[in-house]
Amino acid sequence: MDGKSKPPKSLQQAIRYFSDEQVCIDTVAALRWPNGPSCPACEHTEHYYLKTQKRWKCKECGRQFSVKLGTMFEDSPLSLDKWLCALWMLVNCKNGVSSHEVGRALEITQKSAWFMLQRLRLALQAGSLVKLAEMAARLK
Repeated sequence: MDGKSKPPKSLQQAIRYFSDEQVCIDTVAALRWPNGPSCPACEHTEHYYLKTQKRWKCKECGRQFSVKLGTMFEDSPLSLDKWLCALWMLVNCKNGVSSHEVGRALEITQKSAWFMLQRLRLALQAGSLVKLAEMAARLK
C-alpha cells in the first residue's frame, strides 16, 4: 500500500481505501513495478509523471503509458477501484469468494464479477498482472 494509511482489514475499508483513483494507480504501479515504473515500449526506467493525465512519459522514447497499459485492466470497462476490491476479496476471504458475492458487493453484474475473478486467479497463478498474450510474447 502507499505507507500513508493502513491496509484495509474489512471489505468496507477496502472499498473506501480504493475509492481514490490515485491510490489505485499507486497500488497497481507498486504491484506491477516493484523497482519503479519502466516504459513498456523501450523498458527505460527514466520517466516523469503527468499528474493531470495520470500517466508517465518516458524520457528515452517520449511515449506515454498508464499503469493499465499491457495489463489485464487495459481493455476493461470496469475501473481500477472495482478490480482492486475484487482482488482484496479474493485474497482475503479464507473460504473463497463467489462471483455472485463479488457482484453484489461491488454493484456489478455476476457475469462481470465472474470475468474479473477468472482474470485475477490467472494473474495470481502467473504472479503477474501482464496480459497472458504479452507474457507469451516475452517468453519467445
